[in-house]
Amino acid sequence: MAEPDTNTQKNNIPNLSESSVLPTLLLRYRKLLIILAHIIAFSASLMLSFLVANNMQFRRTWLVEQYPIFLLFFIIIKLLVFGLFKQYRGWWRYVGISDLMGILRASLVSTVIIVVLWFVVGLNITAIRRTLPVSIAEVGQGVFMADMFATVLLLAGLRMVIRLYHEEFRAVETGRLKRLLIVGAGDAAEELARSILHKPIAEYEVIGFIDDDPIKQGAFIQGLPVLGTVDELPKIYEQHNIEEIAIAMPSATPAELRRVIRVCEGAKIRFRTVPSITDIASGKFKVSQIRDVDINDLLGREIVQLDLDLIEAFARDKVILVTGAGGSIGSEMCRQLCNFAPKLLLLIEQAENPLFEIERELRKGFPNVPIEAIICNITDNIRVEQIFEKYRPQVVIHAAAHKHVPLMELNPREAIKNNIVGTQVVADAADRCSANNFVMISTDKAVNPTSMMGSSKRIAEMHIQDLSRTSKTHFVTVRFGNVLGSDGSVVPIFKKQIAEGGPLTITHPEMKRYFMTIPEASQLVLQAASMGKGGEIFVLDMGEPVKIVDLARELIILSGFRPGQDIEMVFTGPRRGEKLFEELSIKGENMQLTRHPKIAVWQNIPMDRDKLRAGIEELVNTADTKSYEDIIKKIKELVPEYMGGSNN
Repeated sequence: MAEPDTNTQKNNIPNLSESSVLPTLLLRYRKLLIILAHIIAFSASLMLSFLVANNMQFRRTWLVEQYPIFLLFFIIIKLLVFGLFKQYRGWWRYVGISDLMGILRASLVSTVIIVVLWFVVGLNITAIRRTLPVSIAEVGQGVFMADMFATVLLLAGLRMVIRLYHEEFRAVETGRLKRLLIVGAGDAAEELARSILHKPIAEYEVIGFIDDDPIKQGAFIQGLPVLGTVDELPKIYEQHNIEEIAIAMPSATPAELRRVIRVCEGAKIRFRTVPSITDIASGKFKVSQIRDVDINDLLGREIVQLDLDLIEAFARDKVILVTGAGGSIGSEMCRQLCNFAPKLLLLIEQAENPLFEIERELRKGFPNVPIEAIICNITDNIRVEQIFEKYRPQVVIHAAAHKHVPLMELNPREAIKNNIVGTQVVADAADRCSANNFVMISTDKAVNPTSMMGSSKRIAEMHIQDLSRTSKTHFVTVRFGNVLGSDGSVVPIFKKQIAEGGPLTITHPEMKRYFMTIPEASQLVLQAASMGKGGEIFVLDMGEPVKIVDLARELIILSGFRPGQDIEMVFTGPRRGEKLFEELSIKGENMQLTRHPKIAVWQNIPMDRDKLRAGIEELVNTADTKSYEDIIKKIKELVPEYMGGSNN
């Protein structure tokens, strides 16, 4: 066998410099070093005490005759007491008030023990008194008291020196720090600045604060100045070369956040924020856990207040079936439902990869919830019937649908097959097996529809409402608008275009949409479903519509770029089937308010059953064999308010 190449071996050995070896040795013998440091501190504090008692003069009488005997006695007692108070386990770079209080308690207790042993046990015994030099017997109580205070000062000072070394000097060794400006000068801002300044390895150099409060202008917080107001931000970040801005206002409204972002438009700055006041108060997050500002913060939705008891009665210990379980809404519905401990959760999905991902996530996050992952095309009547017969679901959440407007205009047959026929198949199966509740998730595009997607969802709503009139199952429909971050929605598309360097493609400068977060939509769907008695079309409050061009501009700024300079915005014109404005409101003569402020019921007159079912059958047959124009005619017979087809 060939001898190993010694040069190669040497090259493979890590180069351990003194800077890496020394900390390793210190950690290995850390406890011994801490005990040694305490012994040195005890010796120094006793020496200082004798000096104070003797007018700061070294004399043989105490230095030779008294100090050595006292030192041995003191060290033995103090080492034991400080050990009992766990003073050799602390991590000195993180020393705080609690550590200083521990030193004070240990020093006080050890002093009391020393005094008791010295005067009560020692000097009251005649034999011992005769063996001691007179000078020792005459030591005053001042030495004991001075030693206690000196011990506290020396040990506390030693710990503070270690902490200051790591905070002030070690941070410089890590390289250039990012220049950070904090917006806000309240409690959260002060806590954020303190946590950054006190980190062992700093990431930021905090330059100062911004606050609109005139009283705080020119003040200093943690030694850092309040430099001006929000309106003065452009001047301040240029003067101080700011790289990142942290918005430390946990209770700030979306409008206040947007103001800060828009004032900084044109600057290549990364925006960060602290957790919300709710998360901080609950202990879920700390102020120091800053994160990037995202579009959810700027659009801002109020926290949904739910009747959890009602939802729990709706879901707990039930067999629940969710169609479209791998989609954005369907998967979030599954996450929300798992919080209410269903008896069995059935995940129905046609696409295998999304189904695999959501099943794995739920099994890991909710190990106590029984889950079945089932691949199924909801238009397959035989397969759907088999699933319902086998599992007998009590609650059905129907989230499966084709939702992409332009694609459905190009593929009308698929919109009709999946959105109408698929809904019929699943709803009829729920009716036949007498499920307790059936919830269909619909869209704002079903209101005065202009697209194949919207009209197909409206016809599906009509079938659900018709079934509810004679079925034992409570059939309800829930309408809402766009959800932030859902698959195929505008926000992920814009983010991808920004990552590619632009341009951002926007259909029209006046295009507006309603938005809500995926969790909010899912929670409100569950709330509406638990309130439904059968036949209702619930409409969710979507707040105020948002201009897509404003959304694009804010995403560009949040990404650290300048709209129109670093990233261009290009208008491409409305696509087939798209509206400039979606129509969705919980106010109006045809709306009935519910006990939940964000949920209303749309009042309408259902179509005659025979006419509806005959019309749907004709539409399906037409979609299989006829032209786009023929399909449009059949849709208008069922949905007279349908306004699509004219631009095709």
